[in-house]
Amino acid sequence: MSYMYILECADGSYYIGSTRDLERRLWEHQNGVGAHHTAKRLPVKLVYCEECDRVDDAFYREKQIQGWSRKKKQALISGDTNQIHLFAECQNESHSRNYKSN
Repeated sequence: MSYMYILECADGSYYIGSTRDLERRLWEHQNGVGAHHTAKRLPVKLVYCEECDRVDDAFYREKQIQGWSRKKKQALISGDTNQIHLFAECQNESHSRNYKSN
């Protein structure tokens, strides 16, 4: 079993990672040896986790979510699938204007 996880850091930022051993990895993050980002923003707390069958699936999911906006990550954390889909839509002004005129 592998995991994709999201940590919330003390400064409110999110860290997205993947691992085969979630308990060990969380311990590493909490003790400043997990990642440079989290080591400078302790303490951290686990706010979201997904189980994956394979580590490469967890890594793919990690990279996918790292590219998301903060609002979309928050929707995932809160379990609001409607908001995830809403934030997946293009939000720039030209797209919104063209979308509304169709």
